Amino acid sequence: MDFTFTADQLAIRDSVAKLCARFGDDYWLQHDREASFPHEFSNAFAEAGWFGAVFPEECGGAALGMTEAVLIMQEVGRLGLAACSSIHMNMFGTMPIVKYGSAEQKARFLPPIIDGRDRACFGVTEPNAGLNTTQIRTFAKRVGERYIVNGHKVWTSTAQVANKILLLTRTASREASARPTDGMTLFYTDLNRERIDVRKIEKLGRAAVDSNELFIVDLEVPIEDRIGEEGKGFSYLLSGLNSERILVAAGFLGAARYCLDRAAQYAKERVVFDRPIGQNQAIQHPLARGWIDCAAAELLLFKAAALYDQGQPCGLECNAAKLLCAEAFFDIAQRAVRTHGGYGYAKEFHVERYFRESILPLIAPVSQELILCHIAERALGLPKSY
Repeated sequence: MDFTFTADQLAIRDSVAKLCARFGDDYWLQHDREASFPHEFSNAFAEAGWFGAVFPEECGGAALGMTEAVLIMQEVGRLGLAACSSIHMNMFGTMPIVKYGSAEQKARFLPPIIDGRDRACFGVTEPNAGLNTTQIRTFAKRVGERYIVNGHKVWTSTAQVANKILLLTRTASREASARPTDGMTLFYTDLNRERIDVRKIEKLGRAAVDSNELFIVDLEVPIEDRIGEEGKGFSYLLSGLNSERILVAAGFLGAARYCLDRAAQYAKERVVFDRPIGQNQAIQHPLARGWIDCAAAELLLFKAAALYDQGQPCGLECNAAKLLCAEAFFDIAQRAVRTHGGYGYAKEFHVERYFRESILPLIAPVSQELILCHIAERALGLPKSY
């Protein structure tokens, strides 16, 4: 078992870190305050070619593995979840096109995604469905060589700045389908704002990247924008869940490491009662535990990535890594605020922004509780609880 990164992997990590260093804390604080999308960072990421990192070479990508993707997202994660979310959809979210799109679709859709000319969002979640995707009601009715879509989506990120949407719909009702997972169809098409009303949701954290509610009325989608076969959209989503778990977990871990470094540095510099507060075990021990938690989470994260790259089953490891990285981020972010004392509550010290963002990983893209249900069922053989 070799835990050593190759020279190429280290070069990838260092190159991304160098790019990220151009966008410091004050940049992200400004965009958080203004709730403005970080176009400069996202554009720089695209110009450096990283949007195509994991895409196949025949699609214009670099064909890197999941291990390399983890290294990339850990560095981006140090900038916070807004940075991760500003690139996630173009870099990873459109992989169903790579896996299930036709040759014509790949040639038409992927180059503008990779070079950043097109910005995508993902319309999946609905107000009355939540994590139970089989309950979605947005419906695409086929009329000749097009579909007419009507429905309602929520928590669609980047829809304020996107011009494309990866959209999951029903083409057969749940009641008329043999299985609840049947009858769903995936499209990648223009985000036509004359037919899609995009309403921004005010939220606790990650203000720099918008979350939205979408109201879709008579949206016309040409049949050539359908990804794969009609009725198989849910299976296409499932095929990407393991990679999603790994990649979001890598961002969470990067953010956790930033908070830990920030807290440790402050503990060295802050003097109270004539001694640095980092000399006190009440400060030392929680931060030391945070380091251990990060190290343990990282081991499982890279194991999941290695299994994925080898084509082996990895669902348990991917979900468990997401759980550990999310909890490490939350625990360390709140400890960073407490280490800073009153200054931790001040925006200029930046850790409060990470703390607000650290709550999101506990509930999205899948809740910690649902992960535990999955592991109880799949690893321990316990009866399904939902």
